[in-house]
Amino acid sequence: MPRRSAALDRATPEAIAVTALRILDEEGPQRLSFRTLADRLDVSHATVQRRCTDLAGLLDLCTEHLAAQLPEIPAGTDWAQATEQRFRALYLLLIAHPGLLVLRGGRPWLGRQLLARLVEPALADSTAAGMSAGEAMTVYRRMYLLTLGSAAFVDHRDPDGATAASRTALAALDPQEFPVLSGGLPDVLPALTDHEVYYGALRQLIEAARSVLPAPPAPSAPPALPAPSAQPAPPAPPARPTT
Repeated sequence: MPRRSAALDRATPEAIAVTALRILDEEGPQRLSFRTLADRLDVSHATVQRRCTDLAGLLDLCTEHLAAQLPEIPAGTDWAQATEQRFRALYLLLIAHPGLLVLRGGRPWLGRQLLARLVEPALADSTAAGMSAGEAMTVYRRMYLLTLGSAAFVDHRDPDGATAASRTALAALDPQEFPVLSGGLPDVLPALTDHEVYYGALRQLIEAARSVLPAPPAPSAPPALPAPSAQPAPPAPPARPTT
């Protein structure tokens, strides 16, 4: 029986994903490499490459690790409620790991965990609610792209830093050319890092999709009770004899 490699035991897919995410979160995407991972895991560069093959494979391990944390929505949950729960959970995972989004770019997320935890149940719920497969996929894509964009364009782990950078850039604008942006900083800046901007947009998409769902069938009227049958009149009491 062949002996297992101690290096491969240390460099499990789970260990690689956890370590890679820690590097991304603490040091930024520029620091993630097979060599850095190998040093952290105390294995060779070749061992990490054997597990991942390339950067795309490494990022797939990371996204699969995160996707396994997405919630399983109980059967029978209202369509709108289930949809909001799924995409809120995805949003929270993504904003916690902005470096992963930077490296993945526009690559599709096709890992089994993401498909099983998010895509398949979302499409199944939508078709069960009355959408065609094409309508269900369109609704899913709208919410998915909203979630990715909302998570990717601001580092929500550092809202103060994001706000300060935007304030500096907007304050340098010419008020004659950009009167709204330069004159409305107190109103413009908070929306950049306000999570409710995403949540509100998600709810709007959900309401728009729900408005085209077939109306539930009207409850059927209870069966009419049979009319009471006519009862014969009671016999008249016998006449009392007269004296």
